[in-house]
Amino acid sequence: MATKRRRLSNPLALVVMVLLSERAMHPYEIAQTIRQRGKENSVKVNFGSLYTVVQNLEKHGLVEVTDVQRQGNRPERTLYGITDAGRAETAEWLSDLLSVPAREYPLFETALSLMAVLPPDEVIPLLADRLAALEVQIASARGALQMLYGTLPRIFVVENEYQLHMLEAEAEWVRGFLKEVEHGTYQGVAEWRTFHETGELPPEFKELQQRAEGRSTDT
Repeated sequence: MATKRRRLSNPLALVVMVLLSERAMHPYEIAQTIRQRGKENSVKVNFGSLYTVVQNLEKHGLVEVTDVQRQGNRPERTLYGITDAGRAETAEWLSDLLSVPAREYPLFETALSLMAVLPPDEVIPLLADRLAALEVQIASARGALQMLYGTLPRIFVVENEYQLHMLEAEAEWVRGFLKEVEHGTYQGVAEWRTFHETGELPPEFKELQQRAEGRSTDT
């Protein structure tokens, strides 16, 4: 099942609607709340575009102006609140994101799909560096999570738990892959090394490539 094509696709718009479902806010207060709750660690946030996001939400009838405040000589502050249409859009959008796995094309996956262009003896130290960096990130994430547990209900740090789990899973996979490549037990490593030593595609790879090309021609 595919996710529905939405009028607004920027996840920051969803964050804004969720916050405005709590209470009316002006854009500066929205930005402060995002920072206070650390949501920029879970959503790619361009604070410079926040006003544009709010304006687009208003244009589509998902939020509306609820008040305009002025204090002394300070500039006016426009407060926005969520509309009934915005509440419905928030619930539907969030339901889609929770229930339907999306293809997200992470850059590490892209790099893995292309890494055979480098010799295995160059890839090994690169992945070792990545593993070391991951272990630092894991230690930092664990420490941050323990601090958050002391200040917030667990439901409000669930994304941090997920991030830590994904870091640990990636580190475990990289660790295992490195071990197999270093020991030469990963299928195709010998041919991969031969290709870089001779410049010739090994017969095993040629055969598999020809089979794949044959299947694509048949279909």
